[in-house]
Amino acid sequence: MDESYIIAIDLGTAYSGYAYNITPKDKDISPRVKRWGTEQGLDTPKAPNCILFDGKQKFMSFGYQARDAYINMSPSDAEECYLFNNFKMSLYGQQLVKADLMIKAENGKTMKALRVFAAALQFLKHDALKTINKTTSNMKFEASDFTWVLTVPAIWDDAAKQFMREAAVQAGIVSRDNGEKLVIALEPEAASIWCKKLPPDGFLTENHSRTSLQQTPGTQYIVVDCGGGTIDITVHEVLTDGRLKELRKASGNNMGGQTVDSKFREFLREIFDDGVWGEYEASYPGEVQQLMYDFAYMKQVDQDGQFSCPYNLGKTASRKKKIEMFFDNDKGASWNDGKIKISQKKMRSFFEESLTGVRNSLQEILKNTTEIKYILLVGGYALSQVLRVHIESQFGSEYKVLCPDLPQEAVLKGAVMFGRDKAVIVSRKSRFTYGFDVDEKFDSNKHDEERKITNSKGELCNGVFFKMVEIDEDVGWNEKKVYKFRPVTNDQEKMTFIFFRTERKNPKYIDEWGTEKIAEVVVKMPDTTGGTDREVKLEVTFGDTEITATATDLRSNSEARVQIDFIQDT
Repeated sequence: MDESYIIAIDLGTAYSGYAYNITPKDKDISPRVKRWGTEQGLDTPKAPNCILFDGKQKFMSFGYQARDAYINMSPSDAEECYLFNNFKMSLYGQQLVKADLMIKAENGKTMKALRVFAAALQFLKHDALKTINKTTSNMKFEASDFTWVLTVPAIWDDAAKQFMREAAVQAGIVSRDNGEKLVIALEPEAASIWCKKLPPDGFLTENHSRTSLQQTPGTQYIVVDCGGGTIDITVHEVLTDGRLKELRKASGNNMGGQTVDSKFREFLREIFDDGVWGEYEASYPGEVQQLMYDFAYMKQVDQDGQFSCPYNLGKTASRKKKIEMFFDNDKGASWNDGKIKISQKKMRSFFEESLTGVRNSLQEILKNTTEIKYILLVGGYALSQVLRVHIESQFGSEYKVLCPDLPQEAVLKGAVMFGRDKAVIVSRKSRFTYGFDVDEKFDSNKHDEERKITNSKGELCNGVFFKMVEIDEDVGWNEKKVYKFRPVTNDQEKMTFIFFRTERKNPKYIDEWGTEKIAEVVVKMPDTTGGTDREVKLEVTFGDTEITATATDLRSNSEARVQIDFIQDT
C-alpha cells in the first residue's frame, strides 16, 4: 500500500478531529478534513472532545452525540454515566505518568485515563476508515494501510507523549510490532508546516508580500498554537529548501481558551450566590454543558454577551428570591425578560489572565531574539477576536501578526504533511540533557573517592553520567549517536544500559540532583567465546519527536530496542 496514505488525528483539549490523504506519492499531498455536526445543523472541522460511557464503563458515544446525549439525560441517568470533557489536560505537566492514572468524569466518578484516551482514539480511527471507504468504491482500506499521525502539544513531557502512543496501541491504530506506522507530531510544528506554504490570501490579515513563507529563506517566525487547554509556542527559521529549523525549544503554558471558560463559570457563581449556582451545577450537569458550549461561540466576538437563562437555573434561583434581584448590583450583568446580558467590558475581563499568559510567554522569547518577523496565531482559540486584537496591539508595531483563514485546521493539515515527510523539520532543540550510566577508569583528580570500585578491569568510577545530548543543543532530524562497549568479564551474557535526563548542562554523576532515570535496555550476549573482546553497539536516535535506543551484540546479532519508556507502571 502507498506509504503516502496518511490519517492524522488531533485529539484536542476542547475539540477533536482528523484529516487524511489518499493521493499517490507522486502527486501533491491534499489533506482532507472530516466535517462534523451535520445532524445538529452544523458544519465544523472538529467535534467537541467529550466522550460518554455508561455506568459499566462501556463506550457509548463521542463528540456532538455524546454532548447531546448527556445534555438530554435525566439527572439520575447523568449521575450513573461517565462523561469526560477536556480530559486531555489530565496529562499536562505530568513528568511521570503512571500507567494506572485515574481521571474524573463530570459527575466526579473516576476511570482509568488510558481507557478513556484509547476509547476516544478508537472511535476516531473507526470513523476515519468509514469516511475514507465511503469515497473509494474500488478498494477498501484498513488501519494497517495507513501511516497514522497523532498530534500532541510540544510542551508536553515525554511521558505524556508516550502515554498517547500506548493509548493508540490499545485503540488498535497500530500494534506493538509495527509501531513505526505511528508518528507523533508536535502541534505547533504541524501548524508551522501548513502555514509556511499558504499564499498571501490564505490569512485573515494581509500578508507581508506576494510569496509564501517557504519561498523566503532566512525568514524567522513564531507559531502560537492557541488551544483550549495549552498555549504552545515554537520558533522556526525557513531554510533555502523550504524546510524548517527550530531556533528555540518549545515553550508555553496552560492559559488556553478554557481559562476564559473558567472565568465565565466563576462569574456565574458570583452572580447566582447563596449556593444557587453550586446546587444548579450539581443537579443539572447537562444544562451546564449546553451553557458552556453556547459560551464557546460568544467568546469568539468582542461584544456584549447574551444568552437565555436555562430553565432549571431560573427555577433554582427563584426558590431563593426573585431572579431580577440577583442582578441588582454592578457586577457587569443584567436581566432582560428571560435573558442574561453580560457587558462587553465584563466579557473582556474573562480573557485577562489568559492574555497575560500568552503575552508574557511571547515577551520572554522576543527579548532574546532580533530576527523574528512574524507571529502566527493558530488553533481554535485563535478564532477569538479579543485574543487576536490583543496580540496585534501588543506586538503589531514590530512584528506582522498573521492568522490563517481556518486556524483550527492548521494543525490537522500540517500533521498530514508531516506524516509524509518527517524530515521537513531539519533540526530541533533538545529539551533535556540526555545520557547513560557508565563506569570509567578512576582518576583521583577527576572523580570522587567514595565512588571508586575495583574489579577485573582495575579501579573504576561508578555511576558516571555519559552525556549524549545537551539541553538546547541542535539535534538533526533522525540524528543517530553510536557507541561501542566491551563486556567487563569473559562470561558476561548480557549488557544493560540505563538512560537518564536532566535540565542541567553538565551533570557529573547519574544520582545528582535534578537527574532522573527514564529507561533501560538490556541486550543478550549468548556467545561468550570472544571473552572481553566482544562488542556491543548502542545506537540512539534523537531529533525526532521521540527517542529510540537499540543495543546490538555484534557477535550474535542479538538486538534489543526501546522506545524510551517514561511511563511508570505504579
